[in-house]
Amino acid sequence: MRQETIEVTYYKFDELSEAAKEHAIEKLSDINVDFEWHDFTIDDIKTIGKIIGIDIDNVYFSGFSSQGDGACFEGHYAYKKGSLKEIKEYAPKDETLHTITESLFKLQAKNFFKLTASVKHSGHYYHENCTIIDVSYYDYNDNDRLTDSIEQDLKELLRDFMRWSYRLLEKDYEYLTSEEAIKETILANEYEFDENGNLQ
Repeated sequence: MRQETIEVTYYKFDELSEAAKEHAIEKLSDINVDFEWHDFTIDDIKTIGKIIGIDIDNVYFSGFSSQGDGACFEGHYAYKKGSLKEIKEYAPKDETLHTITESLFKLQAKNFFKLTASVKHSGHYYHENCTIIDVSYYDYNDNDRLTDSIEQDLKELLRDFMRWSYRLLEKDYEYLTSEEAIKETILANEYEFDENGNLQ
């Protein structure tokens, strides 16, 4: 019987050739998204929703390259005092959020801050139009004053927030699958490779 001992050399990422680095990055392209990567993003969406008056129970989404992809939520909306000031402090550079929150304030002001809405998911997809939004006044005795225009304005603003949520999820996904983020994960975990860039 003959036995041989084979010596194998392992390399840190920075020690690989450029071609091997490219191969390693390609093979590990989903390393940052092969788990519940979106949990932190959804927590942020719920936090921001609460600031502007939306209590979110569930966030649903699909993405990011097919027709019908999008995001929606289930929950309840009511006026939140001080929401515009608070959202500008929480997300000072996000003009889209500022616009949504300011528009909600203006709509509420015209309706004595009594507008509320409940939101439920409906259908097989998860974009903003796959929702049933029931709009009413806080005091149901006032519901005879609710016009189609007011109802549609509130629905559209809530759907604007769903569209914003989807863009946030997409932005985070694009970063996590970027070459920069993949490299950061490889280096942080001190992975080792063979000379061709295959993970060992």
